[in-house]
Amino acid sequence: MSATETAETITNFILDAPPGELQDVITDIKALVGDDQDILNAIVPAVEKYNKEQLISTKLPGGSQLVIVSEHNKLPDGRFFDIGSQSSFDFDHTKLKASSVQSYVLESQNSDLIKSLLRDVEPHVKEHYPSLPAFGIYPVDKDSSIAIVIVGNKYSPSNYWNGRWRSTYIFTPSTSELTGTIQVDVHYYEDGNVRLLTMKPIQASLSSGSAAEIVKNIIGVEKKYQEELNRAFGALSEGAFKGLRRQLPITRQKIDWDKIGSYRLGQDIGGGRAVQR
Repeated sequence: MSATETAETITNFILDAPPGELQDVITDIKALVGDDQDILNAIVPAVEKYNKEQLISTKLPGGSQLVIVSEHNKLPDGRFFDIGSQSSFDFDHTKLKASSVQSYVLESQNSDLIKSLLRDVEPHVKEHYPSLPAFGIYPVDKDSSIAIVIVGNKYSPSNYWNGRWRSTYIFTPSTSELTGTIQVDVHYYEDGNVRLLTMKPIQASLSSGSAAEIVKNIIGVEKKYQEELNRAFGALSEGAFKGLRRQLPITRQKIDWDKIGSYRLGQDIGGGRAVQR
């Protein structure tokens, strides 16, 4: 495999890293490639792309609220801006740390609507994203549209699972069209490796295009999708997942659960001789 092909493979590994596990993937890559600097150099741009696609969130120095790193709020000089905190900042994509915070003033023909959306989206995020939530509202497409971005992270490595919910909506005031996607990524890796990846496209035509109507639609589609996921999980539990389980123990005999307390391990269940101690 050429160096170019190896770099492409490494980039794909990074872009496919599950939520909260990017550093583990990078550590494994470095262990595999050793001191090959050409390959190691490919990690940096891949990590930057990953962070923006995954809507990585970070706290500003001295701040308490999370802000988002994405393509929607990237400035021409490589910095990022956040309208809620009225700040711009540098971001170290490898260390996941913000620095060099400066004041940022919003200049947009849709500034009033953006500020109203910031106010109206916040209660929804706080109520429905209790663990590590972040959101941002940004002017996009040369100030002709508005991006509404919501991300919720929940990491539980001690229980071998991590997850991320990403919602990205684009509202165009001139047409009152709301489009976007909802993406869910959950990785469970205890005694196995199971990953859920979903993408739900969103499209709606609004009547007034007010902040209240936009947020009401967002709340509605997210609630509906959550319910769809719950039903899908229920069907999987009773269908495909149940079919993966062993129907009978190795002895080919069903366990009498009413007598489970009287079984002697290794004899009655396993069909062999009890071990004397």
